Amino acid sequence: MIGLDEKIKAYLEEIITEPQYFIVDIVISGNDKLKIVVLLDGDEGVSIDYCASVSRQLAHRMEEDEVLENAYVLEVSSPGLDHPLTNQRQYLKNIGRKVKVDTTDGKAIRGELLEAKEDFILVNQEIKEKGKKKIKLEETKVSFENIDKTKVLVSFK
Repeated sequence: MIGLDEKIKAYLEEIITEPQYFIVDIVISGNDKLKIVVLLDGDEGVSIDYCASVSRQLAHRMEEDEVLENAYVLEVSSPGLDHPLTNQRQYLKNIGRKVKVDTTDGKAIRGELLEAKEDFILVNQEIKEKGKKKIKLEETKVSFENIDKTKVLVSFK
């Protein structure tokens, strides 16, 4: 039997026909009452109306094909700031923003996201020198395979 997440992804690929939108993640949780969270994004962002439209179409398709016997909760939204970047299109969209990259070897790199290529990102890393208040900037290349997670940092200045 095809997994529920694969089935949902297949429906979404039929529903989302506009090339500027893409699936970020599908999270399924819960035992008795399943909660299905679909995270969508777009190169120029994604509106609440678009998420609602996708949600209605997805729910309709799932009910039509009787995918789930029991009640479930379906949530379609854009990833919040607390959700890490997961694909190159999200990185491209966030060029120029300040990010924190946690690497697989336990390091944390903070700085402005300068570039997002197919297999690496380039960050203008902020390096605090010991005993000095000044921050040195250094371009740091991080390959995707060495990234544990990347979050966009929000400045309230």
